[in-house]
Amino acid sequence: MSKNIDQWLWEEKVHPGASWSHVLKRGTTLRLTDIEGGVNAGMMLYNFECPTERYNMPDTLKAQHTAKLTTGFVLYSDMGRILCSITADTVGWHDPLGGAMSSALAAARYGEGRYQELKNDYFKNGFYSFVVELGKWGMGPRDLTAVVNWFSRVDIAYDGTMSLHPSNSAAGAFVELRAEMNTLVVLNTCPHPLDPSRTYAPKPLLLQARKSTPVGLDDICRMRCPENGRGFTLTERYFL
Repeated sequence: MSKNIDQWLWEEKVHPGASWSHVLKRGTTLRLTDIEGGVNAGMMLYNFECPTERYNMPDTLKAQHTAKLTTGFVLYSDMGRILCSITADTVGWHDPLGGAMSSALAAARYGEGRYQELKNDYFKNGFYSFVVELGKWGMGPRDLTAVVNWFSRVDIAYDGTMSLHPSNSAAGAFVELRAEMNTLVVLNTCPHPLDPSRTYAPKPLLLQARKSTPVGLDDICRMRCPENGRGFTLTERYFL
């Protein structure tokens, strides 16, 4: 893993509350960096060649016996293939459970925050942003799927109450995703739905991409559990 900027293929800043999408080609690694600390980066993932194949949260969690995501875990599709692997992480806990904020919840928490008054600073929410970004790829609300909220951590109490862990991510923290398929990545930097703040204050995100190193038989993600070994084999067969 190199931090040498000369090795990045490209980099881009996603502004607070903005949305973004890109086809991350197999063999490419995407680094997400929390610029200021406290960012929430909600993400959905699809097989670009067949978007009906998409990230499957239940299979991802149960196959790897986890309720959080960090280095060594992979993101499974609903066909049992691996869309992306987490190859590096300085945060240690990313949320696969919290979902995206709805328009109704955003209005109740922050007020209307309309474009007519605020122009480009109007209040955006995860649900709205995902739908808008999916529209660029010929998809819509029916194609919404489970969300990974990078840099956020959700704690669950004994009574089942879910709450957002404060200060989970510091400025400069990053996570790296290695694409194992040609993966359509759709993300936004809108607030997490469990963020208790009554002030609309999303944070920016830095994206950088570089070529991945080859996946060996001793790869940390492949070796994490037997299910991942089978997932990599199934994914590799897809490209034969």
